[in-house]
Amino acid sequence: MHVNTGSSGAAARAAAGLAKGTSPGTGLGRALTVTLTLACAISSANIYLNQPVLTDMAHSFGVSEGAMGSVPTATQFGYALGILLLVPLGDTRDRRKLILTLGTATTVALAAAAVAPNLAALTVVSFLLGALTPIPQIVIPLAVALSGERTKGRTVGVLQGGLLVGLLASRAYAGALADLVGWRWVYGCSVALMVMLVALLFFALPKGITGASTMPYRELLASLPKLLADHALVRRVCLSGALVGISFGAFWTTLAFVLQDSYGYGPGIAGLFGLVAAASALGSPRAGRLADRKGGRYTQTLLLIVSLAGWAALAGGKNWLALLVLGVVLLDVGVWGNQVVNQAMLFKLDPVQHSRLNTLYFTTRFIGIATGSLVGSQIWNVGGWYGVGILGVGVLLLAAPILCTTRDAVPASEDTLVPTDVPAGEA
Repeated sequence: MHVNTGSSGAAARAAAGLAKGTSPGTGLGRALTVTLTLACAISSANIYLNQPVLTDMAHSFGVSEGAMGSVPTATQFGYALGILLLVPLGDTRDRRKLILTLGTATTVALAAAAVAPNLAALTVVSFLLGALTPIPQIVIPLAVALSGERTKGRTVGVLQGGLLVGLLASRAYAGALADLVGWRWVYGCSVALMVMLVALLFFALPKGITGASTMPYRELLASLPKLLADHALVRRVCLSGALVGISFGAFWTTLAFVLQDSYGYGPGIAGLFGLVAAASALGSPRAGRLADRKGGRYTQTLLLIVSLAGWAALAGGKNWLALLVLGVVLLDVGVWGNQVVNQAMLFKLDPVQHSRLNTLYFTTRFIGIATGSLVGSQIWNVGGWYGVGILGVGVLLLAAPILCTTRDAVPASEDTLVPTDVPAGEA
């Protein structure tokens, strides 16, 4: 459809989900970038708080450690469901209100977890906590809508770095705090952090950043398979993301096994490896900037080489701890850089669909990580650390033809961009 000069600005704002009077690329200053990065870090940490304190929880409730496995399992299933059902709302709802609502609900769920009287109650609350926590997957498309076309990769990289730091540091933070004051105060302190975050977001988030799609919620969900079927780039990004996720999940699930088997280290040291991996957060913004300059295909090829080098180092990590540490850093740089570039490539497609594209990507990515965790632990039983390494390298090699041949989408000009889900009479 032809868009005349007088309506081009309105179309661009509508497609990007921008408020009237706001131009694409002008709404994301340094202060707001820092705020949104904090939002990604603090909210993502809530998913992994329970992992280092399961033993303390088991003693508190008088149940076995095996029974406590229901808590992280419920949290992860809830998180997957939240991504699927809530993140698409970013394409149709006021994103500021959606983020504030989820932040408030997450705070309530954390408070409920802190006072849970028994395992059954904590399991239910953990499921709800996971379902309400995909805040970063709504924050990142909002930041992309406010950023300029040339800085999308950098924007995704910076916010993804915040998410990564929160995710990896949460294990060490929760374990150390539980040793001092008990596991309930881990959730209590997270409540305080979320209260401060919601207050900060209330004042910092711009108003009127609303998804441009007019589709009803049921149609919004029904459109997800169609998006996957209609766009070869989306299929390739999601498939490669899932394969890389298998490699990542297999490693992190079996890391504790090899630390115990080869070095006699317990779960406390395994948790500290999360801080080692946090160094990879430094690579995320750089991966995004490199994708902005060189393109997704070039950057993905380089990151694939880094990931394979990580597994090569990890193979020797069974006998040399220094190689294990090096392998952790290299693998995480490659995997998290891959995620940044995948998102940046998807965000060059129709801005009206960004939240749904994010939903598809993270749902398939999560399935890959969960599959890697399951298969990796089974391979450990029969093939040990080298068997896990073969799995990790094998799936990366399966992803290689996709990563090395996928071209970036050519974004529509911000002056002529028309939202495909807006009725013709409203464009």
